[in-house]
Amino acid sequence: MTAFEKSPLTARAMSRRLPQLVRKALNLAWRVDRRAVLTLLVCQVLSGAFEAFGLLATSSTITALITSGHIEDRLMDALPSLALLAGAAGTRALLAIAVANISSRLAPRISREAELQMLDAAINAELAAYDHPGFNDKREAADRGADVAQDLLTESQDLMACLASLIAAAGVVTLLHPVLLPLLLLATLPQGIASVKGARVHYQTSRALSGDRRVLNHLRWHVTDKLFADQLRSGTMAEFLLGRYRSISNRIHTTTDKAVHRGARYALAGAVAGGLASGLVWAALALLLGTGHMSLASAGTAVFALRSVGSSLRGMVSYGARLFRTGLYLDDWAEFIDEAGGHRMQRGTRIPAAPAAVRAESLTFRYPGSDRPSLHEVSLEVRRGEVLALVGENGSGKTTLSKLLTGLYLPTEGRVTWDGVDSGEFDPQAMWRQTAVVPQDYAHWPLSVRDNITLGQAHDGDGVVLQAAAHAGADEVVKELRSGLDTLLAREWYGGVELSGGQWQRIAIARAFYRPAGLLVMDEPTSALDARAEHRIFAGLRKIAEERAVVLVTHRLANVAVADRIVVLDHGRVIQLGTFAELVEAPGLFRELWSLQNDRGLPTTPEEVSGAVR
Repeated sequence: MTAFEKSPLTARAMSRRLPQLVRKALNLAWRVDRRAVLTLLVCQVLSGAFEAFGLLATSSTITALITSGHIEDRLMDALPSLALLAGAAGTRALLAIAVANISSRLAPRISREAELQMLDAAINAELAAYDHPGFNDKREAADRGADVAQDLLTESQDLMACLASLIAAAGVVTLLHPVLLPLLLLATLPQGIASVKGARVHYQTSRALSGDRRVLNHLRWHVTDKLFADQLRSGTMAEFLLGRYRSISNRIHTTTDKAVHRGARYALAGAVAGGLASGLVWAALALLLGTGHMSLASAGTAVFALRSVGSSLRGMVSYGARLFRTGLYLDDWAEFIDEAGGHRMQRGTRIPAAPAAVRAESLTFRYPGSDRPSLHEVSLEVRRGEVLALVGENGSGKTTLSKLLTGLYLPTEGRVTWDGVDSGEFDPQAMWRQTAVVPQDYAHWPLSVRDNITLGQAHDGDGVVLQAAAHAGADEVVKELRSGLDTLLAREWYGGVELSGGQWQRIAIARAFYRPAGLLVMDEPTSALDARAEHRIFAGLRKIAEERAVVLVTHRLANVAVADRIVVLDHGRVIQLGTFAELVEAPGLFRELWSLQNDRGLPTTPEEVSGAVR
């Protein structure tokens, strides 16, 4: 359900929501700068008070000027009122400058505060939350809400300024003659309704097109990013993707044009009705003056007051509609924070040591929205000092199991224990400080080589960093870079460089070797490495495993010969368990996969090789 469906954009909904939105804006600003918020409120109150003084001074000025007597005497009598009028106008101008200054300074800070709350909600949600239907869509919608959060304060201040002016002017108008105020409200109502309807059209259109705009963003990235530039050209996809981009853009333009035309029709109808109603107000004023129910001085003051009230009412409707629309986007932000909060990690507080044994006990895991378990009744153990290999065909559950062993996921049924303690009882951050992971898709952080290896963790000098790089073969990469560990790994930034896929994988492995973790998980760690680099990694893996429990996930079965035990998974179940020698000889999936990997129809004898060359 969208924010609009929960909060339809009507006059009644606006009257209920606007005070809440103003309060929300002030609450966000209060978190950023309390003194500035108090100053804003004082300035708004003073601005309204000085407007009332100015209107009252207008009446006194007109009275003094139109009375009988010499012009100099009349001017002298009007001088105090003129001074008050000028002082009130000047003071209001200064207060308006102060409000604009404070609001401009606070507004971007409010957006940063909203973004930080959104980021905090996202990073503290369970990893499984990203697999829930709609979670990522809500996260993207929340980005827009956080971005417009800064408008919430500005629009709230504009609304409060109009309200202060309205109260001051309406009080003066009511004192002059009670019938004028309801007539003026009637004159403003048509434009108010038109503004509400126009805002509703704008929001509905924006929400309806959010999916198309998201597709355009992805297309732009795929078309322009270097990562896919070679495939775009070799696959001759440019015309196809540009055609898709044009098609979606045209659909957005067509829908937007219709919305603009609808909004213009509402605005035109509101302007016509408002003009007729305004004529009624001025006719009433003329009638009051002509029948003697209002003095000339009061009529003159009423003209200024009516213009002020009308301007304030129109401003309140306009700013109110904009504020309400901003509030709907902010609802998307709040909805995501609530959604992420529902997935917030609520685990124990125990601080684990480096585990001597990690066990999966009758482990079952289902991804959100899926009826079929990715893992079913899996039990295994890996101990410090040994290497456990997970093998199986695509979709067998190897990567999912590795994430459960490291506590990135919590099991649906069964449990994962570290030294007999359920992983759900540990503080997750403390638990992850005892893990090191080389994932299939490793991050290319736009940071220095040093920060890419240490990941921002404290270290005892570059010697430790270089040692981890040497174990991963990344020392060769560092030596080739002009600034060594200080080299920025982001070619799109000034002074940065780009690494090859194999070089990046060595950096990713060095990250894991750098961490003083008790559990090391390597998921296809050498997929991008050449034979020499791959041999270097696996030759040193036994030494790495002396102080850690190591889980190796790979499709290259020749590499699992280094493992102490091998677990073969098929459709989320353990179907074989043993050493490399045992599984190669025993009938089953492992031997079948081993035979397939070694059956390439290649010549093996000298005669066959000679014939193949000829």
